[in-house]
Amino acid sequence: MKTKTLKRPRRQPGIKKSAEKFPVTVKKRTKKISRRSAGKSLQNTASNVSLFEKESPVEHRLQKILASAGFGSRRDCEEIIEQGRVEVNGSIAKLGCKANPLTAEIKVDGERLKKAKPVYLALFKPKGYLCTDSDQQGRIRAIDLIPESFGRLFLIGRLDKDSEGLILLTNDGALSELLTHPKYGAAKIYRVQVAGEMSENSVKQLREGIYLAEGFARAENAVVRGKHKQSTILDITLSEGKNREVRRLFAKIGHKVLTLIRTAVGPIKLGKMMPGEWRKLTPGEVDRLYAAGKYH
Repeated sequence: MKTKTLKRPRRQPGIKKSAEKFPVTVKKRTKKISRRSAGKSLQNTASNVSLFEKESPVEHRLQKILASAGFGSRRDCEEIIEQGRVEVNGSIAKLGCKANPLTAEIKVDGERLKKAKPVYLALFKPKGYLCTDSDQQGRIRAIDLIPESFGRLFLIGRLDKDSEGLILLTNDGALSELLTHPKYGAAKIYRVQVAGEMSENSVKQLREGIYLAEGFARAENAVVRGKHKQSTILDITLSEGKNREVRRLFAKIGHKVLTLIRTAVGPIKLGKMMPGEWRKLTPGEVDRLYAAGKYH
């Protein structure tokens, strides 16, 4: 028996609670994905300016800055610092030193650290891909869909292997920290299909909060969008990023997640992207991401 799966939600608002109006299909669209083909998709040629040239007040540990610049793992970079090979504003750096990568003069072995051109990308992570920097088993990773020419990137908004949807990537450590810090965060919206019929009381539980192993978790919003046979489709909004949080919340109220697609991270929407495609964010989108992180 074929399993019903959920398509990427349509952009039009006002989806009614009926199987006919909600896009569910037996055979999910498939697309052969490679780094080369994905790299050609949905590239935005707009010039990245705006906040890119503004100074950030955020300081980072020196080993983190060096790692982002391609000097190896953080442990490798710690050894470089301990060997006295790094200078910050003319002084030999010590382990634990912090600096603002946009304003400080940082040198390694006498050569000034080059400031990497800011990169801001949106990726439609397909199901089956891992959100990790490295995998000892050699499994496919979301980062493998991005051309290596962009250099080292941070993943903002990780998804588990069985989930798909919007992932943001950047080499801007300040923005990455802003959007992932528990104090700020950025609202993330998911389209979820769960087994069984959700009662209004169950939806209310999601909004009011449920205790997980590491503490209290709640959905900022949860709205039933439709029903299909013995399943329910919802939009759920979260601002935190606990491990497999969506699946665990539904499990707590007795519903197994069948399909999970992240449709938005802050103001950035999945839009018409297809699995495996990526695009550059516009300057205006980056501005809105900074604002979402600061004022969420």
